[in-house]
Amino acid sequence: MVAVFTSLITYGFEKFNINYQSNTAVHSILGIVLGFFLVFRTNTSYDRWWEGRKVWGALVNNCRNLSMKLNAMVPKDHPLYEPMQICISDYPKALKEHLRNGVPERHVQYLKNKLSISDMEHIPNAIARELIINVNKIKKDGTIDGHQYRILDSEVSSLTDLLGMCERIKNTPLPFSYVMFMKKFIFTYIITLPFAFVTQFGYWTIAIAVLLLYILLSIELLAEEIEDPFGTDINDLPTDELSIKINNNVEEIMKQ
Repeated sequence: MVAVFTSLITYGFEKFNINYQSNTAVHSILGIVLGFFLVFRTNTSYDRWWEGRKVWGALVNNCRNLSMKLNAMVPKDHPLYEPMQICISDYPKALKEHLRNGVPERHVQYLKNKLSISDMEHIPNAIARELIINVNKIKKDGTIDGHQYRILDSEVSSLTDLLGMCERIKNTPLPFSYVMFMKKFIFTYIITLPFAFVTQFGYWTIAIAVLLLYILLSIELLAEEIEDPFGTDINDLPTDELSIKINNNVEEIMKQ
């Protein structure tokens, strides 16, 4: 569309020999301003993506630490050993689905059958709640002492802290007004661009306009793509692979 629009303008100027002298000075200044806006937009989106990756990296380490401490403190023949292993293994799976479109019903039913969790809509909270209940039970039956209880309770609580960080990233997008202003700015810049180049560059204005449009829109769409890092797009975080990795690590640790 931009190529057609620019072609029509260029053809009109060439055919009718319009007495108009274009000037690129204004668009040069606007280009600098637009560049600053795009850099801020991209950096802000990348910060959200990178923060999400750090949170999931912390989740990997937290699940490993919790598994190793449970393995060292609780006997394998304890009736709550396997349920707690299931909780740790399934927490990342439930979290990644919760950050998308909600935990699938089949996974909810599986957890209810395995763990007897209550009918809570927030499945990660339900799993964390089950973990805390089980830690309290093994404290009351004398399996662990008070110091060990505080260690396990701290590890379980950190799961909820990481959940809160992910929800903050997910539920706090960039302000709508700022995003719309960027799109309007790019649109206005590109639409007026042919008038700044047409008399100096002739039909080369078409290529210049299309190239600048491609660059500016690519940066904007890239920032938009990574703004929500918990989806299933190719540029989103590999939460599926990380969930499988955590599950395998937990199973390996808890079976030792």
